Amino acid sequence: MNHVTALGLFSGGLDSILACRIVAAQGIRVQALKFVTPFFGHELLAEPERFRQQMLDKYGIEAELIDLSAGYIELLRRPAHGFGKHFNPCIDCKIMMLRRARELMAERGAAFLFTGEVRGQRPMSQQMETLNLIEKKAGCQDILLRPLSAKLLSPTLPERQGLVDRERLHGFAGRGRKGQLALARELGISDFPAPAGGCVLTDPILAARIERFYAGLFTVGSEDITAGDIRLLLLGRQFRLPGGHWLVLGRNEQENDRIAGLRRPDDWLLHMPEHFGPLGLLRRAAAADAEAAAALAAGLIVRYSRKTDGIPLPGDVRIDHGGNELLLRNTAPLPDELFSSWTV
Repeated sequence: MNHVTALGLFSGGLDSILACRIVAAQGIRVQALKFVTPFFGHELLAEPERFRQQMLDKYGIEAELIDLSAGYIELLRRPAHGFGKHFNPCIDCKIMMLRRARELMAERGAAFLFTGEVRGQRPMSQQMETLNLIEKKAGCQDILLRPLSAKLLSPTLPERQGLVDRERLHGFAGRGRKGQLALARELGISDFPAPAGGCVLTDPILAARIERFYAGLFTVGSEDITAGDIRLLLLGRQFRLPGGHWLVLGRNEQENDRIAGLRRPDDWLLHMPEHFGPLGLLRRAAAADAEAAAALAAGLIVRYSRKTDGIPLPGDVRIDHGGNELLLRNTAPLPDELFSSWTV
């Protein structure tokens, strides 16, 4: 049956790895779709070929990255099925991914879709009623196979057509993972990620920060949020300066480099040329009358730069306006009590 192709949603976790291997073991060509957004997996886009080769070498899986950033940022403004415990729109997230996968079926010549979902494993998105809702809203009724729980579900079209042998599928359910771990050993799969959310929208601290961002934490309007904004929001020390100006300070050299890489043309960069310390980025400063904010940001740069005998000393701060530079000489560090309420 090597003429049959199936598209699988691929998180990179054990369940999705097993689902791909189960389907492929029936002679079906599997194309694994790894959907990424600024909230999960986005860093993989820097080296897509490396990711593809790693999945092929480790698991024998043909995987591809699909960027859903633009649509996902929009989705978070008003998810039709609400949020989970934090700022995670898990039901609408799965619907979005399945819709995109369904759109790719004709282009890839695929006969059906599949996922690594296990009935009852996740409280929000994998209960039976919710699984049926997701299928319906994504337009995937009868063409979506869940090989890990298939024997507990009604036979799908690919099973009834004989494309897939139902007897070689499984009946896993609930949150326990003994069955999956035993199957992994049987298939010789030992190197796989530990079970974890992977999505920052389920992290209580970061999710709260992102929710506040969407609610107008900074001068950036929710309609103007970009993937770069989200990536920046997850870096370094975050400050909301008076007036709503957004400042990010790197905590080490690696973060300084990442912050610099996320600079937009209208951002201002700040650093101390004579001292080791953080790089500061004022987001959208050029369009926000940020001179006063830049002076405060300079004081924070000095405060978090290398100390002498445990004390931050005044120093020069260079502000790069994007083509123009300004040097603020002998800038004093801001006292902690002044900016404690600015931290995000």
